[in-house]
Amino acid sequence: MPGDRTILHCDLNGFFASVEALEHPEIGNKPMAVSGNPNNRHGVILAKNEAAKRFDILTGEPVVRAKRKCPHLILLEAHHEKYEYYSKKANAIYARFTNRVEPFGIDESWLDVSASGKLFGDGKSIADSIRSAVKSELGLTLSVGVSFNKVFAKLGSDYKKPDATTVFDRSAYENIIRPMDVKNLLFVGRSTAESLYSLGIRSIGALADCPDKLISKRFGAHGMRLLKYARGLDDSPVSYIGDDSEIKSIGNSITFRRDLVGFDDIRAGLSHVAEKVSARMKSENIKCSVLHLTIKGADFSVLTRQCILPTPSNSPRIMIESALKLLESSWNAEKPIRLLGISGSQLTGIDAPTQAELFCEQSRSNQKNEAAEDAFFYVRKKFGIKSIKFGNLIGDDLE
Repeated sequence: MPGDRTILHCDLNGFFASVEALEHPEIGNKPMAVSGNPNNRHGVILAKNEAAKRFDILTGEPVVRAKRKCPHLILLEAHHEKYEYYSKKANAIYARFTNRVEPFGIDESWLDVSASGKLFGDGKSIADSIRSAVKSELGLTLSVGVSFNKVFAKLGSDYKKPDATTVFDRSAYENIIRPMDVKNLLFVGRSTAESLYSLGIRSIGALADCPDKLISKRFGAHGMRLLKYARGLDDSPVSYIGDDSEIKSIGNSITFRRDLVGFDDIRAGLSHVAEKVSARMKSENIKCSVLHLTIKGADFSVLTRQCILPTPSNSPRIMIESALKLLESSWNAEKPIRLLGISGSQLTGIDAPTQAELFCEQSRSNQKNEAAEDAFFYVRKKFGIKSIKFGNLIGDDLE
């Protein structure tokens, strides 16, 4: 359609594994994967090469399970500093074609090349030129989706891998996009997909045809956004290079050395996580109004809960107590826990005005506690993280 934007989504193929392969040419076509440290219970697959995919090795699955599928699987340790380096190099190549490059994670970026046609050709020509440059200069391959909005461009990059360009213009909507499984749509996670399936909504087209009221009632604002995506109405812009992205949330999660069982264990685990989240918020001079809790059981089941805090906070004490209340209402404390995560959203500046608490005595108590916590984190910042610890974490075996 005249006036349509030309949006690219560039996805570096098997990024971590591809970067590691550059330094290990001896691996060749042998199955290889990048993993966390199996001895520290972080033994999950982070990325895999094409040879490993043929053994149905999955990103996120435990190393033990992956080795059962492929006993001769080569495992390499992750090196995140190298991935940052190559990510910056790739985005620098993208910047030769447009000044609108928006990273979406370390291995993906959206590009708006609507104004680049006179210099570099149509969307497909630009995508092919970028793939060629990345391959020749970095030794990496990428898949590129080309479409009229960000959501369908990402569908395109996922459609054909590795090292491919896929164009989804408006004519592709009826025959290719609408029949796709709804789980392929951006921001449809496993839980949302299962909820949609339970309503008989299995394709993007089926979601697009749903009444607004049904989706709004079941999924709220998130559902209405997905409905917009399914109908091809995404009009979100691609950011310019150098635009500072507003921080939407701050969080952290820990997979523990051993399973947590019982409230004493769980409180200690939450303390480990909360002190990390609190430190990050304090370093950014922000507080959160909504707290999110993630629990992963030893059986890999996942539960998420959230609550609104009485007043915005970055206090680890308040995070721990709020998380415990969420956990008590939804989890059997004797059921082993493998991972705990805490994050805060609806962020405000540390000096933003808030509604006064009902009881002044409680307010003064909170101020005293926050002053003590600030002193705790100041000591850590000045003398190192090992200089001071929460008392209940001294000598534990969780991290």
